[in-house]
Amino acid sequence: MKKLFFLFTLLLPMVASAHDIEVPNADGVTIYYDYTNNGTKLAVSYQGDSYSSYTNEYSGNVVIPASVTYGGKTYPVTSIGSEAFRDCSSLTSVKIPNSVKSIGLRAFRGCSDLIIVYIPNSVMSIDEGTFYECTSLQYMEIPNSVTSIGDGAFCDCTALTRVTIPNSVTSIGELTFCACSGLTSVNIPNSVTSIGLHAFYYCIRLTSIISVR
Repeated sequence: MKKLFFLFTLLLPMVASAHDIEVPNADGVTIYYDYTNNGTKLAVSYQGDSYSSYTNEYSGNVVIPASVTYGGKTYPVTSIGSEAFRDCSSLTSVKIPNSVKSIGLRAFRGCSDLIIVYIPNSVMSIDEGTFYECTSLQYMEIPNSVTSIGDGAFCDCTALTRVTIPNSVTSIGELTFCACSGLTSVNIPNSVTSIGLHAFYYCIRLTSIISVR
């Protein structure tokens, strides 16, 4: 009976509400937001009811503002929601302000043209699948505020050649760098106390993993 119930729940449609507001930046780029914290803060979101409602609602270079004025009120932008930029294949760069504290699950998954992401040192963790299948991402400097890197966070980033892991990181999840076929070396600080299964699976060019002390 439990197995049948589990299978039934998998078949249920995913229900999500539409974005709450949309506001153009000074450069003309429209960004979609959801209200958080009882309507006092904003999270960057996707257009419509789900990440797949529209194709490439974000493209080119996107600069996320630290705050947004809408309806006569100013709201701080404190997070990037789950799947906010997912499958925006024409997105090339994103600059994230210091006001952002968290980045949701799979926020940039499938952004195949994404080359540069500026992550501020206000972000505490890189979540599960955040940059999965970002096949043009070449380098990632993880800020020293980050303490954990989630499962599959950089999986299948085939152009990734270098990653800087700061000594604030204590854990690296499962399959974190799997299939990063361009990765040649990784420096792991002595702050890291756990590395998940298959974290570097199929990193075929990886020749050295250096523990930095």
